[in-house]
Amino acid sequence: MPVDHFRYDILAQKALRGVVRQVLLEAAKKSLPGEHHFFITFGTKAEGVRLSARMREQYPDEMTIVLQHQFWDLKVTEEAFEVGLSFGGVAERLYVPFDAISVFADPSVQFQLQFSTIAETQDDEAPVKAGSEKTDTAKTKPRSPARHVPAGVPAAPAPAAEQPAAAGEAQTPDKPAAEVVRLDRFRKK
Repeated sequence: MPVDHFRYDILAQKALRGVVRQVLLEAAKKSLPGEHHFFITFGTKAEGVRLSARMREQYPDEMTIVLQHQFWDLKVTEEAFEVGLSFGGVAERLYVPFDAISVFADPSVQFQLQFSTIAETQDDEAPVKAGSEKTDTAKTKPRSPARHVPAGVPAAPAPAAEQPAAAGEAQTPDKPAAEVVRLDRFRKK
């Protein structure tokens, strides 16, 4: 199997987190225009997240905040955002690194980004040593690779090893797997 030395998955995640950062910067400078509002879900145990003990107890793993009408002092840096919100009439200050965000949505325009946590993508980077086992299921969820197919181009079929046999068919040595055909064969020379 080919190895992705560039780690396009991580590069894409960082670029999309940059979109979140830019949108929050605009909201901090100019407030939220029109009907825009944000739902931001983040891991409360993620590195760098700061929130009160009361909030951490109430949301031990994950928390979703809404930035719409009642938030204040939104500050955005390269690495994180900080915001004041009210929870049950009690003012709280949250500090959330962009790497902790798992979902960013703006329902007013039906826009949503969903992220893998940085721990998941870094875990995928590190090779597993023979004989070692990963036990943290949150970090070992199988992820299907993203495939980009330009409009109007049919997606390539999965490799024969991944294709299920048709009903009543079994793959046997008598019946070879599908043949891979190169487009070069059909080009005029």
